[in-house]
Amino acid sequence: MTKVTVVTRRQSLVRYLGIEDQAAWQPADKMARYLQTKPVNPEASASAEYPILSHEWRILLATSGSTPGAGDPTGMRSVLGSASLQRSTNWEILSGLADSHGVAPLLYQNLLPVADLVPAAVLASLRARYENNLHKSLFLARELMRVLDCCDAIDVEALPYKGIVLAESYYGDVSLRQAGDIDLFVHKEDFGRLKNALRGVGYIARKPVPQYHEEEYLGSGYECSFDGAAGNNLLEVQWALQPRFYAVDFDVDSLFSRAVWVTVAGRQIKTPRPEDLLLVLSVHAAKHLWSRLIWICDIARIVRRENLDWDWVQSRARKLGILRILHISLLLTSRLFQTSIPASLESAVLSDNAASLLAGEIEAIMRAGVPYDTQKVAYFRMMLRLRECPADRLRFLWRLAATPGPGEWQAVRLSRPLFPLYRAVRLARLAARFARG
Repeated sequence: MTKVTVVTRRQSLVRYLGIEDQAAWQPADKMARYLQTKPVNPEASASAEYPILSHEWRILLATSGSTPGAGDPTGMRSVLGSASLQRSTNWEILSGLADSHGVAPLLYQNLLPVADLVPAAVLASLRARYENNLHKSLFLARELMRVLDCCDAIDVEALPYKGIVLAESYYGDVSLRQAGDIDLFVHKEDFGRLKNALRGVGYIARKPVPQYHEEEYLGSGYECSFDGAAGNNLLEVQWALQPRFYAVDFDVDSLFSRAVWVTVAGRQIKTPRPEDLLLVLSVHAAKHLWSRLIWICDIARIVRRENLDWDWVQSRARKLGILRILHISLLLTSRLFQTSIPASLESAVLSDNAASLLAGEIEAIMRAGVPYDTQKVAYFRMMLRLRECPADRLRFLWRLAATPGPGEWQAVRLSRPLFPLYRAVRLARLAARFARG
């Protein structure tokens, strides 16, 4: 009798990508159960399109990359396919994918023109989620105005971005982007005053840093989350783009000098100009390995804008050491949403073999729904691969090892004269973590 070997999709993906540290992968919820129970051909060619959720994934990409009402609905009919193919569509999986990738509103709006091809119960469920998202977006718009009024009252300059600002500026409708929270940049020296003032409008720091560590945290950290009466983590105030150890020394203060005016909920506010926002969103997506379609969709919306100063974008990315990150973002928008790579960057992007390889791996990871665990060594290996300059990789490793944070401060209480010893605490905790992992 011939022995039959059944290989799960997760195992096959690990083989396909050549990843040795399987423990670094943490399958997620419903998608993980689906992936682990569907057998695939273990001998499938690595050069062929990886056959994970191919039909549902095509629908998701088509609806995420399209502006509702802008195209011929027959295009969506072609994606959905024949009647027999419609019956094979796993609508539960598709809906789950849309939620996890933050594109459920776009899925709903782009399915409306072909509603006759969608089960009524599925459409009703998507409509309910769309309406809930609209209500949350309107609520966050109101809360953003309250926060900005608070900033104005104490003469603190704030720069909102992402969220509803991104939705209205680049999607043209706050209901089309899945609502999350309010994100805004402030100058580092203004954070203390703003934190105290936000109490007056009902926002309390979720994990307050002790006063005697605040100066160190402002130097090594990048944000503080605030809880409001309506829920947790409603507001994120940032004075840097990422924690210091990522070694992308983005000058947040310069964002304010180049900011542009936009209208959100009828109010004129400042937000980063498109060129800056493209780099900000690319670095943010890279930190999470571009694991959600909405982040790539956001970048695609900016790339499609006319009259971007691509020479400045390329020069700035090179100075920051994030050219490869920019190239991966452009490759992913091109592969997933057919967004044209700017002519002035096309040669450099297409000749960046490392970026092309990483973009392919990241796309496969997204399709499989098995993201990296950011506490594992494999994640930090990927962070190193994303940087094109050896010096930046060394800075990343050094800062990762030598930059203490709240974990170290909570583990050991040292008086201020002994603060330099927190580096030793950091090294000890990292060594223990890697030994376990």
